[in-house]
Amino acid sequence: MEINSIQELANIVDVHGLTVLEITENGTMIRLEKKPYQVGARSSMVSTSPAANGEGPLTALTPTPDVPLVSDGNQTVDFNKLFLVTAPMVGLFYAAPSPDAEPFVSIGSNVKKGDTLCIIESMKLMNEITAEQDGQIVDICIKDGDIAEFGQILFKLF
Repeated sequence: MEINSIQELANIVDVHGLTVLEITENGTMIRLEKKPYQVGARSSMVSTSPAANGEGPLTALTPTPDVPLVSDGNQTVDFNKLFLVTAPMVGLFYAAPSPDAEPFVSIGSNVKKGDTLCIIESMKLMNEITAEQDGQIVDICIKDGDIAEFGQILFKLF
């Protein structure tokens, strides 16, 4: 399944107010879940639950570095090889170092271990969130200025 198709499915979930959408195509099953709106909380698209013990991000198999991913929009993503970057704390998500600056990363950006991905402001402290491995950003799961919850998926790397 192509990443553009998945993004279209996520838009359908959002536009029509669905909480769950499950699709099977060519033996691949995709399940999109959206938490219902709660007073004082923001909803987010969730495909996997955060680590139960709260230690570090969820990881998948090591990606193959020589596979191009988001070059022409016709590439497909092996979801078994995604690396999920999760929020280590609750706080305000900033995609860029300042309001008028370019974001640290965007979809298709290649990152190296140690590169800054975003900033989470928590208790008036600015905490840089860095890449824990090399990869390519295939999804940004939060919007600039939104509140990041502990364990919430922020980025998906391949």
